[in-house]
Amino acid sequence: MAGPPGAPHRTTGSTLLHPLSELLGIPLDQINFVACQLFALLAAFWFRIYLGPSHASSAVRHAFATLFGIYFAVFCFGWYSIHLFVLVMMNYGIMNMASIPNIHRYSFVVAMGYLTLCHISRIYIFHYGILTTDFSGPLMIITQKITTLACQLHDGIGRQAEELTAEQNRLAVKTRPSLLEYLSYLLNFMSIIAGPCSNYKDYIAFIEGRHVHMKLLEVNWKQKGYDRLPDPSPTGAVMYKLCVTLVSLILFLTLTKNFPMAYIIDNEFLDTTPFLSRLGYLYVVTQAAKPKYYFAWTLADAVNNAAGYGFSGVDERGTFRWDLLSNLNIWNIETATSFKMYIENWNIQTAAWLKRVCYDRAPWYPTALTFILSALWHGIYPGYYFTFLTGILITLAARAIRNNCRHYFLLSVPLKIAYDVVTWVVTQLAVCYTVAPFVMLAVEPTIKFYKSMYFHMHILSILVLLMLPIRPQAQSIRKPQNQAMQNSVKSKDK
Repeated sequence: MAGPPGAPHRTTGSTLLHPLSELLGIPLDQINFVACQLFALLAAFWFRIYLGPSHASSAVRHAFATLFGIYFAVFCFGWYSIHLFVLVMMNYGIMNMASIPNIHRYSFVVAMGYLTLCHISRIYIFHYGILTTDFSGPLMIITQKITTLACQLHDGIGRQAEELTAEQNRLAVKTRPSLLEYLSYLLNFMSIIAGPCSNYKDYIAFIEGRHVHMKLLEVNWKQKGYDRLPDPSPTGAVMYKLCVTLVSLILFLTLTKNFPMAYIIDNEFLDTTPFLSRLGYLYVVTQAAKPKYYFAWTLADAVNNAAGYGFSGVDERGTFRWDLLSNLNIWNIETATSFKMYIENWNIQTAAWLKRVCYDRAPWYPTALTFILSALWHGIYPGYYFTFLTGILITLAARAIRNNCRHYFLLSVPLKIAYDVVTWVVTQLAVCYTVAPFVMLAVEPTIKFYKSMYFHMHILSILVLLMLPIRPQAQSIRKPQNQAMQNSVKSKDK
Protein backbone atom coordinates (compact mmCIF):
# COMPACT_ATOMS: atom_id res chain seq x y z
CA MET A 1 0.00 0.00 0.00
CA ALA A 2 1.49 3.29 -1.04
CA GLY A 3 1.62 5.85 1.71
CA PRO A 4 1.13 9.57 1.39
CA PRO A 5 4.10 11.91 1.15
CA GLY A 6 5.98 11.99 4.38
CA ALA A 7 4.79 8.52 5.40
CA PRO A 8 8.29 7.33 6.42
CA HIS A 9 8.11 9.35 9.67
CA ARG A 10 4.63 8.15 10.66
CA THR A 11 5.56 5.90 13.52
CA THR A 12 4.91 5.69 17.24
CA GLY A 13 8.62 5.02 17.73
CA SER A 14 11.43 7.52 18.01
CA THR A 15 11.74 10.19 15.30
CA LEU A 16 15.38 10.87 16.14
CA LEU A 17 16.54 9.28 12.87
CA HIS A 18 13.89 10.98 10.72
CA PRO A 19 16.51 13.05 8.77
CA LEU A 20 18.36 9.83 7.87
CA SER A 21 15.08 8.24 6.81
CA GLU A 22 14.32 11.15 4.47
CA LEU A 23 17.88 11.14 3.10
CA LEU A 24 17.81 7.43 2.22
CA GLY A 25 14.12 7.28 1.28
CA ILE A 26 13.58 4.34 3.62
CA PRO A 27 10.63 4.19 6.09
CA LEU A 28 11.57 5.38 9.55
CA ASP A 29 10.42 2.18 11.27
CA GLN A 30 12.91 0.20 9.14
CA ILE A 31 15.68 2.68 9.95
CA ASN A 32 14.87 2.35 13.65
CA PHE A 33 14.92 -1.45 13.38
CA VAL A 34 18.38 -1.55 11.77
CA ALA A 35 19.74 1.10 14.12
CA CYS A 36 18.56 -0.83 17.18
CA GLN A 37 20.05 -4.07 15.91
CA LEU A 38 23.40 -2.43 15.14
CA PHE A 39 23.44 -0.77 18.57
CA ALA A 40 22.47 -4.12 20.10
CA LEU A 41 25.46 -5.67 18.32
CA LEU A 42 27.83 -3.18 19.94
CA ALA A 43 26.10 -3.58 23.30
CA ALA A 44 26.41 -7.36 22.98
CA PHE A 45 30.21 -7.17 22.56
CA TRP A 46 30.39 -4.83 25.58
CA PHE A 47 28.09 -7.15 27.53
CA ARG A 48 30.32 -10.17 26.88
CA ILE A 49 33.59 -8.37 27.66
CA TYR A 50 32.70 -6.11 30.59
CA LEU A 51 29.62 -7.82 32.06
CA GLY A 52 30.73 -11.40 31.58
CA PRO A 53 29.95 -13.98 34.28
CA SER A 54 33.39 -13.42 35.82
CA HIS A 55 32.87 -9.65 36.07
CA ALA A 56 29.22 -9.31 37.09
CA SER A 57 26.60 -11.27 39.00
CA SER A 58 23.69 -12.99 37.29
CA ALA A 59 21.31 -10.37 38.71
CA VAL A 60 23.30 -7.53 37.13
CA ARG A 61 23.42 -9.33 33.78
CA HIS A 62 19.67 -10.00 33.93
CA ALA A 63 18.93 -6.37 34.81
CA PHE A 64 21.15 -4.92 32.08
CA ALA A 65 19.73 -7.22 29.39
CA THR A 66 16.16 -6.41 30.46
CA LEU A 67 16.53 -2.62 30.69
CA PHE A 68 18.25 -2.35 27.32
CA GLY A 69 15.60 -4.58 25.78
CA ILE A 70 12.81 -2.39 27.14
CA TYR A 71 14.57 0.71 25.81
CA PHE A 72 14.90 -0.80 22.32
CA ALA A 73 11.22 -1.74 22.32
CA VAL A 74 10.15 1.78 23.28
CA PHE A 75 12.57 3.33 20.77
CA CYS A 76 11.16 1.26 17.90
CA PHE A 77 7.48 1.10 18.81
CA GLY A 78 6.74 3.89 21.29
CA TRP A 79 3.44 3.41 23.07
CA TYR A 80 2.73 0.28 21.00
CA SER A 81 5.39 -1.44 23.11
CA ILE A 82 2.80 -1.46 25.92
CA HIS A 83 1.31 -4.52 24.20
CA LEU A 84 4.56 -6.40 24.81
CA PHE A 85 4.68 -5.49 28.48
CA VAL A 86 0.98 -6.23 29.07
CA LEU A 87 1.29 -9.71 27.59
CA VAL A 88 4.45 -10.42 29.58
CA MET A 89 2.89 -9.40 32.92
CA MET A 90 -0.41 -11.18 32.24
CA ASN A 91 1.42 -14.44 31.67
CA TYR A 92 3.69 -13.91 34.66
CA GLY A 93 0.52 -13.83 36.76
CA ILE A 94 -0.71 -17.03 35.08
CA MET A 95 2.63 -18.73 35.66
CA ASN A 96 2.46 -18.02 39.39
CA MET A 97 -1.26 -18.55 40.03
CA ALA A 98 -2.31 -21.31 37.60
CA SER A 99 -2.15 -24.94 38.62
CA ILE A 100 0.77 -26.83 37.11
CA PRO A 101 -1.45 -29.33 35.20
CA ASN A 102 -3.05 -26.39 33.35
CA ILE A 103 -0.27 -23.80 33.25
CA HIS A 104 0.71 -24.60 29.66
CA ARG A 105 -2.91 -24.51 28.49
CA TYR A 106 -3.76 -21.17 30.12
CA SER A 107 -0.51 -19.59 28.97
CA PHE A 108 -1.03 -20.81 25.42
CA VAL A 109 -4.63 -19.57 25.20
CA VAL A 110 -3.84 -16.14 26.66
CA ALA A 111 -0.66 -15.56 24.66
CA MET A 112 -2.07 -16.76 21.33
CA GLY A 113 -5.38 -15.01 22.02
CA TYR A 114 -3.72 -11.67 22.74
CA LEU A 115 -1.48 -12.02 19.69
CA THR A 116 -4.48 -12.80 17.49
CA LEU A 117 -6.41 -9.78 18.81
CA CYS A 118 -3.43 -7.56 18.00
CA HIS A 119 -3.25 -9.05 14.49
CA ILE A 120 -6.95 -8.30 14.01
CA SER A 121 -6.71 -4.74 15.34
CA ARG A 122 -3.74 -3.88 13.12
CA ILE A 123 -5.46 -5.16 9.99
CA TYR A 124 -9.16 -4.50 10.34
CA ILE A 125 -9.30 -1.59 12.80
CA PHE A 126 -6.24 0.45 11.84
CA HIS A 127 -5.98 -1.08 8.33
CA TYR A 128 -2.29 -0.15 8.28
CA GLY A 129 -3.39 3.37 7.42
CA ILE A 130 -2.49 5.20 10.63
CA LEU A 131 1.01 4.03 11.37
CA THR A 132 3.69 2.07 9.58
CA THR A 133 5.04 0.62 12.83
CA ASP A 134 4.72 -3.16 12.99
CA PHE A 135 4.99 -4.32 16.59
CA SER A 136 3.68 -7.81 15.81
CA GLY A 137 7.18 -9.24 15.21
CA PRO A 138 8.39 -8.83 18.82
CA LEU A 139 4.95 -9.88 20.07
CA MET A 140 5.21 -13.10 18.05
CA ILE A 141 8.64 -13.88 19.51
CA ILE A 142 7.42 -13.20 23.07
CA THR A 143 4.44 -15.49 22.43
CA GLN A 144 6.84 -18.25 21.43
CA LYS A 145 8.92 -17.76 24.58
CA ILE A 146 5.89 -17.63 26.90
CA THR A 147 4.42 -20.86 25.56
CA THR A 148 7.84 -22.55 25.44
CA LEU A 149 8.52 -21.76 29.09
CA ALA A 150 5.00 -22.78 30.15
CA CYS A 151 5.29 -26.18 28.44
CA GLN A 152 8.77 -26.80 29.84
CA LEU A 153 7.63 -25.75 33.32
CA HIS A 154 4.71 -28.18 33.02
CA ASP A 155 7.15 -30.91 31.96
CA GLY A 156 9.49 -30.19 34.86
CA ILE A 157 6.97 -29.94 37.69
CA GLY A 158 3.76 -31.54 36.46
CA ARG A 159 4.99 -34.70 34.74
CA GLN A 160 7.13 -37.66 35.67
CA ALA A 161 10.49 -38.05 33.96
CA GLU A 162 9.46 -41.38 32.41
CA GLU A 163 6.57 -39.62 30.64
CA LEU A 164 8.90 -37.29 28.77
CA THR A 165 10.94 -37.69 25.64
CA ALA A 166 14.70 -37.28 25.98
CA GLU A 167 14.52 -33.72 24.68
CA GLN A 168 11.60 -32.76 26.94
CA ASN A 169 13.47 -34.17 29.93
CA ARG A 170 16.62 -32.20 29.04
CA LEU A 171 14.73 -28.92 28.67
CA ALA A 172 12.28 -29.36 31.56
CA VAL A 173 12.23 -26.46 34.04
CA LYS A 174 12.01 -27.63 37.66
CA THR A 175 11.23 -24.32 39.43
CA ARG A 176 9.24 -21.21 38.59
CA PRO A 177 11.53 -18.35 37.54
CA SER A 178 11.80 -15.13 39.53
CA LEU A 179 10.36 -11.93 38.08
CA LEU A 180 13.81 -10.70 37.04
CA GLU A 181 14.67 -14.00 35.33
CA TYR A 182 11.30 -14.04 33.61
CA LEU A 183 11.60 -10.47 32.31
CA SER A 184 15.18 -11.03 31.19
CA TYR A 185 14.25 -14.17 29.25
CA LEU A 186 11.35 -12.48 27.46
CA LEU A 187 12.62 -8.91 27.01
CA ASN A 188 16.42 -9.11 26.73
CA PHE A 189 17.98 -6.72 24.22
CA MET A 190 19.52 -9.51 22.16
CA SER A 191 16.18 -10.91 21.00
CA ILE A 192 13.47 -8.32 21.75
CA ILE A 193 13.45 -6.89 18.21
CA ALA A 194 14.01 -9.87 15.90
CA GLY A 195 14.31 -12.94 18.09
CA PRO A 196 14.99 -15.75 17.90
CA CYS A 197 13.14 -17.81 20.48
CA SER A 198 15.42 -19.89 22.68
CA ASN A 199 14.91 -22.38 25.48
CA TYR A 200 14.69 -21.02 29.02
CA LYS A 201 17.34 -23.36 30.45
CA ASP A 202 19.81 -22.43 27.70
CA TYR A 203 19.27 -18.73 28.36
CA ILE A 204 19.70 -19.05 32.14
CA ALA A 205 22.85 -21.13 31.61
CA PHE A 206 24.18 -18.32 29.37
CA ILE A 207 23.46 -15.63 31.97
CA GLU A 208 25.04 -17.69 34.74
CA GLY A 209 28.14 -18.49 32.66
CA ARG A 210 27.46 -22.23 32.24
CA HIS A 211 26.31 -22.12 28.61
CA VAL A 212 29.62 -22.76 26.81
CA HIS A 213 31.08 -24.91 29.61
CA MET A 214 28.17 -27.37 29.45
CA LYS A 215 28.67 -27.90 25.72
CA LEU A 216 32.44 -28.30 26.04
CA LEU A 217 32.07 -31.02 28.67
CA GLU A 218 30.45 -33.23 26.03
CA VAL A 219 33.89 -33.62 24.36
CA ASN A 220 36.92 -35.53 25.66
CA TRP A 221 39.52 -32.79 25.28
CA LYS A 222 42.38 -34.81 26.74
CA GLN A 223 42.20 -37.14 23.73
CA LYS A 224 42.54 -34.04 21.54
CA GLY A 225 45.70 -32.94 23.35
CA TYR A 226 44.20 -30.25 25.58
CA ASP A 227 45.23 -29.92 29.23
CA ARG A 228 42.15 -27.83 30.04
CA LEU A 229 38.91 -26.76 28.44
CA PRO A 230 39.36 -24.36 25.51
CA ASP A 231 37.77 -20.90 25.51
CA PRO A 232 35.93 -20.58 22.17
CA SER A 233 35.47 -17.04 20.90
CA PRO A 234 32.38 -16.06 18.87
CA THR A 235 34.22 -13.30 16.98
CA GLY A 236 34.87 -15.39 13.87
CA ALA A 237 31.25 -16.56 13.71
CA VAL A 238 30.01 -13.00 14.22
CA MET A 239 32.23 -11.61 11.44
CA TYR A 240 31.07 -14.32 9.04
CA LYS A 241 27.42 -13.66 9.82
CA LEU A 242 27.91 -9.91 9.40
CA CYS A 243 29.33 -10.59 5.92
CA VAL A 244 26.23 -12.65 5.09
CA THR A 245 24.10 -9.81 6.47
CA LEU A 246 25.85 -7.26 4.26
CA VAL A 247 25.45 -9.37 1.12
CA SER A 248 21.77 -9.95 1.98
CA LEU A 249 21.25 -6.21 2.41
CA ILE A 250 22.81 -5.48 -0.97
CA LEU A 251 20.64 -8.14 -2.63
CA PHE A 252 17.56 -6.73 -0.90
CA LEU A 253 18.26 -3.20 -2.11
CA THR A 254 19.01 -4.33 -5.68
CA LEU A 255 16.83 -7.38 -6.37
CA THR A 256 13.76 -7.21 -4.19
CA LYS A 257 12.46 -3.89 -5.48
CA ASN A 258 13.16 -4.84 -9.11
CA PHE A 259 11.30 -8.16 -9.00
CA PRO A 260 7.99 -7.58 -7.19
CA MET A 261 5.79 -10.59 -6.49
CA ALA A 262 2.72 -8.65 -7.71
CA TYR A 263 3.99 -8.77 -11.30
CA ILE A 264 3.21 -12.50 -11.61
CA ILE A 265 -0.52 -11.69 -11.57
CA ASP A 266 -0.28 -8.64 -13.83
CA ASN A 267 -2.83 -9.03 -16.65
CA GLU A 268 -0.40 -8.11 -19.41
CA PHE A 269 2.20 -10.52 -18.02
CA LEU A 270 -0.34 -13.36 -17.84
CA ASP A 271 -1.62 -12.70 -21.38
CA THR A 272 1.81 -12.57 -23.05
CA THR A 273 3.92 -15.03 -21.07
CA PRO A 274 3.90 -18.84 -21.60
CA PHE A 275 3.27 -21.10 -18.63
CA LEU A 276 6.86 -22.35 -18.31
CA SER A 277 8.19 -18.80 -18.43
CA ARG A 278 5.75 -17.82 -15.69
CA LEU A 279 7.09 -20.68 -13.59
CA GLY A 280 10.63 -19.43 -14.14
CA TYR A 281 9.68 -15.89 -13.17
CA LEU A 282 7.89 -17.21 -10.08
CA TYR A 283 11.18 -18.78 -8.99
CA VAL A 284 13.04 -15.50 -9.61
CA VAL A 285 10.64 -13.30 -7.62
CA THR A 286 10.58 -15.81 -4.77
CA GLN A 287 14.38 -15.72 -4.65
CA ALA A 288 14.24 -11.92 -4.65
CA ALA A 289 11.92 -11.95 -1.63
CA LYS A 290 14.33 -13.97 0.54
CA PRO A 291 17.21 -11.51 1.25
CA LYS A 292 15.22 -9.44 3.77
CA TYR A 293 14.70 -12.58 5.86
CA TYR A 294 18.33 -13.60 5.45
CA PHE A 295 19.35 -10.11 6.58
CA ALA A 296 17.12 -9.85 9.67
CA TRP A 297 17.64 -13.39 10.95
CA THR A 298 21.39 -13.53 10.38
CA LEU A 299 21.92 -10.15 12.04
CA ALA A 300 19.84 -11.28 15.03
CA ASP A 301 21.96 -14.44 15.25
CA ALA A 302 25.14 -12.35 15.16
CA VAL A 303 23.87 -10.13 18.01
CA ASN A 304 23.31 -13.15 20.25
CA ASN A 305 26.68 -14.65 19.34
CA ALA A 306 28.45 -11.36 20.05
CA ALA A 307 27.05 -11.52 23.58
CA GLY A 308 28.43 -15.06 23.94
CA TYR A 309 25.11 -16.81 23.46
CA GLY A 310 24.48 -19.48 20.84
CA PHE A 311 27.37 -21.93 21.26
CA SER A 312 26.18 -25.38 20.22
CA GLY A 313 29.31 -27.50 20.64
CA VAL A 314 32.02 -28.96 18.45
CA ASP A 315 31.50 -30.64 15.08
CA GLU A 316 33.24 -33.79 13.84
CA ARG A 317 36.16 -31.72 12.49
CA GLY A 318 36.78 -30.09 15.87
CA THR A 319 35.37 -26.72 14.81
CA PHE A 320 33.49 -24.66 17.36
CA ARG A 321 29.88 -24.17 16.29
CA TRP A 322 27.82 -21.06 17.05
CA ASP A 323 24.52 -22.10 15.49
CA LEU A 324 22.35 -22.94 18.50
CA LEU A 325 20.11 -19.95 17.71
CA SER A 326 20.53 -19.84 13.94
CA ASN A 327 17.21 -19.36 12.17
CA LEU A 328 18.23 -20.61 8.75
CA ASN A 329 20.79 -22.59 6.79
CA ILE A 330 21.05 -20.81 3.45
CA TRP A 331 22.98 -23.55 1.67
CA ASN A 332 20.51 -26.26 2.68
CA ILE A 333 17.60 -24.02 1.68
CA GLU A 334 18.91 -23.32 -1.78
CA THR A 335 19.93 -26.94 -2.40
CA ALA A 336 16.95 -28.64 -0.74
CA THR A 337 15.76 -31.74 -2.59
CA SER A 338 12.63 -32.24 -0.50
CA PHE A 339 9.87 -30.07 0.90
CA LYS A 340 10.72 -31.36 4.38
CA MET A 341 14.40 -30.41 4.04
CA TYR A 342 13.44 -26.91 2.92
CA ILE A 343 11.07 -26.37 5.86
CA GLU A 344 13.59 -27.74 8.38
CA ASN A 345 16.19 -25.16 7.33
CA TRP A 346 13.88 -22.12 7.06
CA ASN A 347 12.90 -20.26 10.24
CA ILE A 348 14.50 -23.05 12.24
CA GLN A 349 13.70 -21.73 15.71
CA THR A 350 10.01 -21.27 14.87
CA ALA A 351 9.91 -24.83 13.50
CA ALA A 352 11.50 -26.04 16.76
CA TRP A 353 8.89 -24.09 18.76
CA LEU A 354 6.04 -25.59 16.73
CA LYS A 355 7.44 -29.06 17.30
CA ARG A 356 7.84 -28.61 21.06
CA VAL A 357 4.52 -26.94 21.86
CA CYS A 358 2.28 -28.56 19.23
CA TYR A 359 3.60 -31.49 17.18
CA ASP A 360 5.07 -33.42 20.13
CA ARG A 361 1.97 -32.79 22.26
CA ALA A 362 -0.88 -33.11 19.75
CA PRO A 363 -3.02 -36.20 20.49
CA TRP A 364 -4.05 -36.51 16.82
CA TYR A 365 -3.29 -35.04 13.37
CA PRO A 366 -0.01 -33.44 14.52
CA THR A 367 1.03 -32.31 11.02
CA ALA A 368 -2.24 -30.55 10.26
CA LEU A 369 -2.48 -28.94 13.71
CA THR A 370 1.10 -27.73 13.47
CA PHE A 371 0.50 -26.05 10.11
CA ILE A 372 -2.70 -24.45 11.43
CA LEU A 373 -0.92 -23.11 14.53
CA SER A 374 1.85 -21.75 12.33
CA ALA A 375 -0.68 -19.89 10.19
CA LEU A 376 -2.51 -18.51 13.26
CA TRP A 377 0.76 -17.39 14.82
CA HIS A 378 1.81 -15.54 11.66
CA GLY A 379 -1.45 -13.60 11.48
CA ILE A 380 -4.93 -13.62 10.04
CA TYR A 381 -4.28 -12.65 6.43
CA PRO A 382 -6.07 -15.15 4.15
CA GLY A 383 -2.86 -15.64 2.18
CA TYR A 384 -1.20 -17.21 5.22
CA TYR A 385 -3.89 -19.88 5.42
CA PHE A 386 -3.72 -20.61 1.69
CA THR A 387 0.03 -21.12 2.14
CA PHE A 388 -0.16 -23.42 5.13
CA LEU A 389 -3.12 -25.47 3.92
CA THR A 390 -1.34 -25.94 0.60
CA GLY A 391 1.78 -26.83 2.59
CA ILE A 392 -0.07 -29.64 4.36
CA LEU A 393 -1.16 -31.13 1.05
CA ILE A 394 2.26 -30.90 -0.57
CA THR A 395 4.03 -32.22 2.54
CA LEU A 396 1.84 -35.33 2.59
CA ALA A 397 2.28 -35.87 -1.15
CA ALA A 398 6.05 -35.39 -0.98
CA ARG A 399 6.23 -37.84 1.93
CA ALA A 400 4.24 -40.43 -0.03
CA ILE A 401 6.50 -40.10 -3.09
CA ARG A 402 9.66 -40.33 -1.03
CA ASN A 403 8.50 -43.37 0.95
CA ASN A 404 7.31 -45.24 -2.14
CA CYS A 405 9.82 -44.28 -4.82
CA ARG A 406 13.14 -43.05 -3.45
CA HIS A 407 14.67 -46.47 -2.75
CA TYR A 408 14.49 -47.34 -6.47
CA PHE A 409 16.90 -44.51 -7.28
CA LEU A 410 19.57 -45.49 -4.76
CA LEU A 411 20.75 -48.47 -6.79
CA SER A 412 23.35 -46.53 -8.80
CA VAL A 413 25.10 -43.15 -8.74
CA PRO A 414 23.62 -41.88 -12.05
CA LEU A 415 20.09 -42.70 -10.88
CA LYS A 416 20.72 -40.97 -7.56
CA ILE A 417 22.05 -37.84 -9.32
CA ALA A 418 19.07 -37.77 -11.66
CA TYR A 419 16.72 -38.18 -8.69
CA ASP A 420 18.41 -35.32 -6.81
CA VAL A 421 18.24 -32.97 -9.80
CA VAL A 422 14.57 -33.67 -10.46
CA THR A 423 13.59 -33.43 -6.79
CA TRP A 424 15.54 -30.15 -6.42
CA VAL A 425 13.64 -28.57 -9.31
CA VAL A 426 10.28 -29.87 -8.08
CA THR A 427 10.99 -28.82 -4.49
CA GLN A 428 12.02 -25.27 -5.41
CA LEU A 429 8.97 -24.80 -7.65
CA ALA A 430 6.66 -26.35 -5.06
CA VAL A 431 7.96 -23.94 -2.42
CA CYS A 432 7.49 -20.97 -4.76
CA TYR A 433 3.94 -22.10 -5.53
CA THR A 434 3.19 -22.55 -1.83
CA VAL A 435 4.60 -19.27 -0.48
CA ALA A 436 3.27 -16.90 -3.16
CA PRO A 437 -0.04 -16.35 -1.28
CA PHE A 438 1.99 -15.64 1.87
CA VAL A 439 3.40 -12.57 0.12
CA MET A 440 0.17 -11.60 -1.68
CA LEU A 441 -1.85 -11.79 1.56
CA ALA A 442 -5.36 -11.28 0.12
CA VAL A 443 -7.86 -13.77 -1.36
CA GLU A 444 -8.38 -12.19 -4.79
CA PRO A 445 -4.71 -12.10 -5.93
CA THR A 446 -4.17 -15.57 -4.48
CA ILE A 447 -7.03 -17.11 -6.47
CA LYS A 448 -5.88 -15.24 -9.57
CA PHE A 449 -2.38 -16.65 -9.07
CA TYR A 450 -3.63 -20.21 -8.60
CA LYS A 451 -5.78 -19.94 -11.74
CA SER A 452 -2.81 -18.68 -13.73
CA MET A 453 -0.90 -21.75 -12.52
CA TYR A 454 -3.88 -24.04 -13.29
CA PHE A 455 -3.82 -25.26 -9.66
CA HIS A 456 -1.21 -27.73 -10.90
CA MET A 457 0.48 -28.42 -7.54
CA HIS A 458 -2.85 -28.98 -5.83
CA ILE A 459 -3.99 -31.37 -8.54
CA LEU A 460 -0.69 -33.28 -8.66
CA SER A 461 -0.60 -33.61 -4.87
CA ILE A 462 -4.15 -34.96 -4.71
CA LEU A 463 -3.42 -37.46 -7.49
CA VAL A 464 -0.30 -38.65 -5.66
CA LEU A 465 -2.24 -39.17 -2.43
CA LEU A 466 -4.97 -41.07 -4.28
CA MET A 467 -2.58 -43.29 -6.23
CA LEU A 468 0.25 -44.04 -3.79
CA PRO A 469 -0.20 -45.96 -0.53
CA ILE A 470 0.38 -43.97 2.64
CA ARG A 471 2.95 -45.68 4.81
CA PRO A 472 2.75 -44.92 8.55
CA GLN A 473 5.70 -42.97 9.95
CA ALA A 474 7.89 -44.42 12.63
CA GLN A 475 6.75 -43.26 16.06
CA SER A 476 10.14 -43.48 17.72
CA ILE A 477 10.63 -39.72 17.65
CA ARG A 478 7.65 -39.13 19.91
CA LYS A 479 8.28 -42.17 22.10
CA PRO A 480 8.63 -41.44 25.83
CA GLN A 481 12.08 -41.76 27.28
CA ASN A 482 11.22 -44.65 29.60
CA GLN A 483 10.05 -46.79 26.67
CA ALA A 484 13.32 -46.25 24.86
CA MET A 485 15.23 -47.14 28.03
CA GLN A 486 13.17 -50.30 28.51
CA ASN A 487 13.90 -51.37 24.94
CA SER A 488 17.59 -50.76 25.55
CA VAL A 489 17.54 -52.84 28.75
CA LYS A 490 15.70 -55.67 27.00
CA SER A 491 18.25 -55.74 24.20
CA LYS A 492 21.06 -55.97 26.71
CA ASP A 493 19.37 -58.80 28.59
CA LYS A 494 19.10 -60.95 25.49
